[in-house]
Order: sequence, then C-alpha cells, then structure tokens
Amino acid sequence: MRLSTTNKSLSSNLSFKDSVRIIKDAGFDAYDMWLGSLYDNPEICAFCKDDYLKRAKELRRYADELGIVCNQAHAPHEWRLFDAEREKRLDKMVLRSIEIASVLGADIIVVHPKQYMVYSEHAQELFEINMKYFTNLIPYAEKYNIKIAIENMWQANNGTHTPTDSVCSRAWEFCKYLDTLNSEWIVGCLDIGHVSLMATDIPEFVKTLGSKRLKALHIHDTDFIVDRHTLPFMHKIDYIAVAKALGEIGYEGDFTFEAFAFYRGKPKELYPAATKYMCEVGRFLVSEIQKAKSVLSCDC
Repeated sequence: MRLSTTNKSLSSNLSFKDSVRIIKDAGFDAYDMWLGSLYDNPEICAFCKDDYLKRAKELRRYADELGIVCNQAHAPHEWRLFDAEREKRLDKMVLRSIEIASVLGADIIVVHPKQYMVYSEHAQELFEINMKYFTNLIPYAEKYNIKIAIENMWQANNGTHTPTDSVCSRAWEFCKYLDTLNSEWIVGCLDIGHVSLMATDIPEFVKTLGSKRLKALHIHDTDFIVDRHTLPFMHKIDYIAVAKALGEIGYEGDFTFEAFAFYRGKPKELYPAATKYMCEVGRFLVSEIQKAKSVLSCDC
C-alpha cells in the first residue's frame, strides 16, 4: 500500500516541482496531483497553456529522477450552479486532466459527479445525468489507461448552510452508481471527511463499499460540522476504527491524504516539516490497516 498526499496547498504556493520534491523528501511513496486549477485558477495554471503536454512530461521526468510516482490525480470541479457555457469549459478541462494525469503516470484520477441541483429534489435526475457523464468518460479512461474514481459528495443546505446529502453521500447510492456503470474503468474514491459530515457510521460505509468497489481514498479530519480537510487526530473522526475497517475488507488501494488545510497559516519554511509529520501519521495509519489485515487472516 503506497502512502501519498495531495500537492494542492503546496503547488498553490510553490512550483509543481517544489511541491513534489517536498513530498518526496518527507518520505511519501507517491503524490496526488491536484489539477483543479485547470478550471478554478486558469490565469496561473501552467497546464492551461497550449504546451500542457510538454509541461506534464517535464514534471514526469523530474519526479522520475527524484524517485517518486504520481499515484492519482484530481480533476477540476465546480460546486456552484453554472450555465451551459461554463459546463462546457469544465468538461473540456476534465478531459485534459485525464490526459495530463496519464502522462504523469497516475493509475487513478478522481472526478466529481455532477451535483449542481438540490439533491433532495433532483436525486434521480442527477443519477441519470451522472450515468451519461461517466459512461461518456469511459472511452477516455481506456484510451489513456487510467481509472476514473467517483467521489462521495455533500451539499450545503440552502436554509442553514450546513452539510446535507448529495450524490453518493450514502453507501447504498455509491454502490448503485458503481454497480450500474459496471466498468473496470470506474471505481470508488471514498472521501472519509465527506462521510463524517453526513453523520454516517464510517466503518460501516467502508464495509458496504467493499474492496471490489473501493480503490482510492481521500483522508482528512473534520469536526462533523465543516469540511475541514486537515490531518487525522486533529478533530473528531476515529481513524483507528477507519483503519481497522479498511483492513477488514482487505483494502488494496493507496492511502492518500487530502489534508491540504493542514498547511493553512504556516509559513512556507515550515512546509517540509509539516509534510514530514503528515507522512509519519500516514505510516502509523497504514500500519493499523495492515495490523487489521493480519488479525483477519490469522488462523489461530
């Protein structure tokens, strides 16, 4: 099981190469390439230029020289309501991100399902939209030899602005999405923080998905109120129980942090130390997963 982390915060304040180097020097096996800026910050995104493939190949060579791999990537996404023109631009950038991630060597790219309607009023309509959307992405996944991971989402309640259900926020619906698509190119990425916002039993969610569906993770902590995206053991998620559940289902994917907010407020000079500590937390949790696997396979 490879240990990796997103370079989202690092690459927002440093170059892509510097972000990868810091992750490598901290002891991680791999990095998760944040490609969200293809949509949300095109003015400064290097991959928005016409020479994006050249830049991707340069970063791949640099990472290879360092001895670190890109295990997964995150496609751009849009949370707000948007019109047809904006959706067209987003869809174009998602396809570009698949191509870039493939060049970087990623096995998986996380693609958010579309959720730009009030879920409680449009759940079935969103299901149909997403079935068409992900079905249309399968040929690109096959062409670029990279699996597309659907992520469980949440929405903000229009009245209270607190988190509420959205696409795949319940285990049964996540399974329905993956089973209906029924493709080797479509897998599940479970965002543990998102599950916690829905007051769901996280270990039970993990067990319902099972190892055949669950192939990627977004690991971060929350206070059960806000999507904090910080390091485990800083808030309320019981990550010992989460690790045990992952071990019990025989999870074989990578262990990937999406704790980008852990860097918030820290000067750049402390990024290496913060990343190293993050790696130590990750190694501990991976060992807990392996421990649970060992207990499960023990014949005594």
